[in-house]
Amino acid sequence: MNKFFLIILLFFIISCSKNMNIEQSKQELMQIDIDFSNLSKEKGRNFAFLNYIDDNAALLRTNSLPIEGKEAVSKLFSVEDDQNYTLTWKPLNADISASGDLGYTYGIYELKIDTVVEKGTYATVWKKNSSGKWKFVLDTGNKGISE
Repeated sequence: MNKFFLIILLFFIISCSKNMNIEQSKQELMQIDIDFSNLSKEKGRNFAFLNYIDDNAALLRTNSLPIEGKEAVSKLFSVEDDQNYTLTWKPLNADISASGDLGYTYGIYELKIDTVVEKGTYATVWKKNSSGKWKFVLDTGNKGISE
């Protein structure tokens, strides 16, 4: 009977520990998304995206085929000037896989161009790279939300 109780107790402790790690990872991912947005505000969207993108990431944009790979995104950003606007966002939620190496965030973005403000929603899929850093592997957004 004591062995059975110890096994159940051990299982419970491991289960609680894993759930706490998942919750900590969710909060970590939310903070990474916030840091990503802050970098976009401080140094521009192009700089921020190129610092947080995975080499094999894809961007999904309206009226466009997927833009695949860091090199293609870098090439696109070398043509698109981000000096005339500010893009920021706020994650509303995050979740992490049980393995702890894949997750997503979603929330609301704000694009300011002079006095015009556009708002929308976004979703970003994140993956831990081989050095343990979160990089986004998929990013997409939708225009036009109302408050």
